[in-house]
Amino acid sequence: MITLTSTRLDTWLAELFWPFVRIGSCFMVAPAFGSVSVPVRVRIVLAGAVALLVAPLVTIPDITPFSAAGVVITLQQVVIGVALGFSLQILFEAVSLGGELLASSMGLSLAANLDPQNGASTPAVGQLYTVLVTLIFLVLNGHLALIRTLVDGFRTLPIGTAGLGAAGLWSVVTWGSQLFSGALAVALPGVTALLIANLAFGVVSRAAPTLNIFSVGLPVALVFGLVAILAGLPALESSFIDHLALALEFLRRLSGA
Repeated sequence: MITLTSTRLDTWLAELFWPFVRIGSCFMVAPAFGSVSVPVRVRIVLAGAVALLVAPLVTIPDITPFSAAGVVITLQQVVIGVALGFSLQILFEAVSLGGELLASSMGLSLAANLDPQNGASTPAVGQLYTVLVTLIFLVLNGHLALIRTLVDGFRTLPIGTAGLGAAGLWSVVTWGSQLFSGALAVALPGVTALLIANLAFGVVSRAAPTLNIFSVGLPVALVFGLVAILAGLPALESSFIDHLALALEFLRRLSGA
């Protein structure tokens, strides 16, 4: 006969609660999982299912979850989960920012639509890039790699330790530079092509001052931009795959793997 005591109930609760907090915090901000098109209830159910599978493998400290020390551990799990999901989300934001820069150069900054990833209005080019890299992420089983990193993190960064620490948090801050370098890598080929087109328009306007360069230049810039987008899709795919591998490696280092 199993005797239920408060200590045993606290142990069972801790085995499920703290893994659920870390996994759920990651899913709330991670790409694909954290999209506004995914209902919050679905994220909670997914986090609970993964936590239920991970719970028997997790080593927990002998601390009550609702004590003062338990609250500190809970906050540590939130920080770890958010840091892992946010570090991967930066890669997607870099692609979206690069698309916005390219759209501004093409004159499509006003052609905005609702971004299903962030729930905000973004230029159509940035939304196109976001959808493409999300599909690539899912096809390459990036979501499964993220879950595997989370599960391995309970072994390399166990519950009850000091968390990420100052060095881990600073590495997340420095990883934010990928937002700007990735956006520049995405937008640079198209922006360069459009710059050459604009220089050509400047020469034409000097040679033929009576020509209405604004009525001619916008359609030509739009065509140049679309051609640059089409020609740059293979490079975008390969660049995103390389950066995704770097991001997953960074997550493994961050979690102590």
